[in-house]
Amino acid sequence: MTKQYILKNTPLSTHRSSGLDYRNELNDAQYQAATTVEGPLLIIAGAGTGKTRTLVYRVAHLIDIGVDPRSILLLTFTRRAAEEMLRRASLLIDSRCSQVAGGTFHSFANLVLRQFGRRSGLSPSFTIMDRSDSEDAIQLLRTEMGLNYKDKRFPRKQTVAEIFSMAVNKQTTVPDLLEREYPHLYDSLDDLLRLYERYVDYKTTKALLDYDDLLTKLKDLLSNQEEVRRRLSQIYQFIMVDEYQDTNSLQAQIIRLLAATHNNVAVVGDDAQSIYSFRGANFRNIMDFPEAFPGTRIIKLEENYRSTQPILNLTNKIIQLAKERYDKRLFTHKQEGETPVLVQAESEQMQSRFVCQKILELREEGVPLWDIAVLFRSSFHSFDLELELARHNIPFIKRGGFQFMETTHIKDLLAHLRILANPQDTISWNRVLLLLEGVGPQMSQKITAWLLEGSQPVERLRTFQAKAKIAHELKTLAQVLQYASQAERPAEQTQYLMQYYAPILKRSHPDDHPKRLRDLEHFQGITDRYRSLERLLADMALEPPNDSVGGVLAVDPDEGPVILSTIHSAKGLEWHSVFIIWALEGRFPSFYNINTDEELEEERRLLYVAATRAKENLFISYPIKIFDRGLRMVLSRPSQFIEGISEDLLEPVTVVDEERNWGWEP
Repeated sequence: MTKQYILKNTPLSTHRSSGLDYRNELNDAQYQAATTVEGPLLIIAGAGTGKTRTLVYRVAHLIDIGVDPRSILLLTFTRRAAEEMLRRASLLIDSRCSQVAGGTFHSFANLVLRQFGRRSGLSPSFTIMDRSDSEDAIQLLRTEMGLNYKDKRFPRKQTVAEIFSMAVNKQTTVPDLLEREYPHLYDSLDDLLRLYERYVDYKTTKALLDYDDLLTKLKDLLSNQEEVRRRLSQIYQFIMVDEYQDTNSLQAQIIRLLAATHNNVAVVGDDAQSIYSFRGANFRNIMDFPEAFPGTRIIKLEENYRSTQPILNLTNKIIQLAKERYDKRLFTHKQEGETPVLVQAESEQMQSRFVCQKILELREEGVPLWDIAVLFRSSFHSFDLELELARHNIPFIKRGGFQFMETTHIKDLLAHLRILANPQDTISWNRVLLLLEGVGPQMSQKITAWLLEGSQPVERLRTFQAKAKIAHELKTLAQVLQYASQAERPAEQTQYLMQYYAPILKRSHPDDHPKRLRDLEHFQGITDRYRSLERLLADMALEPPNDSVGGVLAVDPDEGPVILSTIHSAKGLEWHSVFIIWALEGRFPSFYNINTDEELEEERRLLYVAATRAKENLFISYPIKIFDRGLRMVLSRPSQFIEGISEDLLEPVTVVDEERNWGWEP
């Protein structure tokens, strides 16, 4: 029979216990986590170990033993997550669970500030600005300050809003943030600081709060108003936080303040799945929780209900090499299964061909396409695979990031290539000409019409009558196109065009041109596989497959497409078979993105998250002989996170291609 707890200063419900048998419904660790009532509690929930189920039963148990549901605060990262947990808890016992205060940090902050904001000089009738509102306010202010009319381009409103928000969420200063993450914008520091001051004043005078203000104002209220802090702490006697590894510094401070009169704080998370530092999440929050709450009890959920033991053996090894972590080892009763495979391919194209052929084999074995996923570190890593999937008539959808072909800079470069293939291409001429300084839509149309009146449009660029600056740019463009047209292969043509386009890219995308330049370098690598510009352009023009699979591979229309996803977008999901591509040292981790040990360790956790998505099959692949033009070196080693792992845990396989009858061999 469930033990009854009587808690001090906690209103008790008059309802009787539901009689739910928690011990039989949960495994031992889950039971301990759900029924530990008082004191600080850190639940380290490994991937696939039933984290949500444990939280649901914990809510039900607290109410079942007599805790007033109104004294329970459940904080999650989405409103839907909180609603779903409370709905499931209600199904376990009764509707009392609907009285639990459940929601996001921001929604909770909104309620508290409406009620107590006057104590810190905040009008309760404040208006909340969404991200779009914030960007529009920044645009208005930068225009008023004349920052739109400087000789040097000022960062876009979206970038400015991102910088301001990240500085708040990471509890750092704008100068420090720029130095670490936006060094190419450091010249704009003084103007950004002036704009930030104006933005803060603007919000204050108009009673506006953006999303970040909700957290900062709540933290300040709790810090500076002891009466409010004590009152809220006494109301919410039991605090629970989901996905604690994804909280930022502000949120951790808020939790500590809310627990001022007690230490009944239970947080659930997995240090090994902390992968959102780019959003402001602080890995230190979960690692330092026992220090923030002395006497913390740590319970580890290690029984996995998703993957086979061979997959878990590999993921345990990957994370075991992390420099800082909570020691845990995932296990399952599903002992049998295929050993994960490490696939070495001679090129990116061979990697793509392997993935496509293996997907078709899995489908023949009865695995539906929708239960197969290909995961990657960066969105552009899947571009070559997208082309190969289209060739094999395999439907797919892509999650996370832009479709590679939809990005502005790739379209710009392709427009230049299309002119080489077809100098009569009016649309491409218009796009290319609009990239020139001083050329607007009307001028572009005028130039295009004049060019196409003759038989040699590229040559006519040199003689178009225009202002000196525009005439000079037209002659430069003509020279570049002429040189590029004399190159024999698409890769060489692309190299000429990239050298010309790089300064344009920097001017037209001052905020994020380093990232876009890496996209272009990756695209140039793809052109290496083509001998014909016409074939390259034909492949680039392929219509992306739609979500329907009717008539494809003679499968049932309900089967659905293969999933392509960035790893960040795949967290929390699972598939029968998972491919992780581009597990190449220099790409994963990327030499471009790693500046600190902390960033390197997050990359390791990212691979761990990807590998733990797999239920039955896991394939990790990497191409070799990849020349990185930025680094001027050849990349051929597997990721350091998997290199040297025993063949018993990760079976090495090499993709071979012999007289077109290709396959793979151990």
